[in-house]
Amino acid sequence: MSIPVVAFFNNKGDVGKTTLVYHLSWMMAEMGIPVVAADLDPQANLTAAFLDENELEALFIPGKPPRTVFGALQPLIEGSGDVAQPDILTLGERLHLLPGDLALSTFEDDLSLQWPQALGKQHRAFRVIAAFWTVIQKAAEERKADIALVDLGPSLGSANRAALVGSDAVVVPLSPDLYSLQGLRNLGPRLRQWREEWQERLDKQPIGLPPMPTGAMHPIGYVLQQHSVRLDRPVRAYEKWIQRVPSAYDEFVLAGQGGFENHCLAQLKHYRSLMPMAQEARKPIFLLKAADGAIGAHYQAVQEVAHDFKNLATKILQRVGVAIPCD
Repeated sequence: MSIPVVAFFNNKGDVGKTTLVYHLSWMMAEMGIPVVAADLDPQANLTAAFLDENELEALFIPGKPPRTVFGALQPLIEGSGDVAQPDILTLGERLHLLPGDLALSTFEDDLSLQWPQALGKQHRAFRVIAAFWTVIQKAAEERKADIALVDLGPSLGSANRAALVGSDAVVVPLSPDLYSLQGLRNLGPRLRQWREEWQERLDKQPIGLPPMPTGAMHPIGYVLQQHSVRLDRPVRAYEKWIQRVPSAYDEFVLAGQGGFENHCLAQLKHYRSLMPMAQEARKPIFLLKAADGAIGAHYQAVQEVAHDFKNLATKILQRVGVAIPCD
């Protein structure tokens, strides 16, 4: 049985999606949920957030396949086999990382080529398109994870199409600005198009294929990240954009079809000096201690961040049907 895969996606960049995936992965693990964080952004920023320089270098051993998601895909890409069992890095008792790789960008052409080939019922086309989902499910099965969180780049290309085909749910990170709202105009119709096109291919899939993703990519809400806050209130310049997000999300992403009662999963404040402190300590903000410099007002802010991310993680888990262990 497959586990739910949640993609964090917006075709507008600089909306904090990598920070979201990083912190939510840690928080879900802290809540007792075994989680796989999958880095499918060719920039591999999520992997760099989790690992230090020496750990990153150890992923690439000369003469051997890289210990990354691309390494697991290589047999399929080269035609020597199917998706291999991935190398998974265990970073905590319940937190596991499927490392990213800049070489993922070289997979884009093959994914683009195989999309129309799937209509011709070619086995390899389906295996290639489903490769991201397959490697995530292999990782989750090996580590007995309950959920996978996926970081994607800000692109509407074939790699993200394949990643989203392999996703059960989509969370949309947003900034309160004009370009985020314009991004929703592109994102919503494209999700619907890809969902319909994948279903058309599934209806024609040949006999003998391994399990395939359903391509649900169900939008379960958005996360609004406020770049500036004064006295816990958004700067006035952003207020009008915050007010416009709900109707834009409903119109362009949901196409008026409704869904959950409240589509806003969270409004997160700007973390200012806490983020550099967390990066220096190589841990999420809500795990910062006095020894890391989280004292006084900083300590109070750390507690607020913990509260915010626990609420956000709880909402996501509930919307994808993952049970939360009792405290």
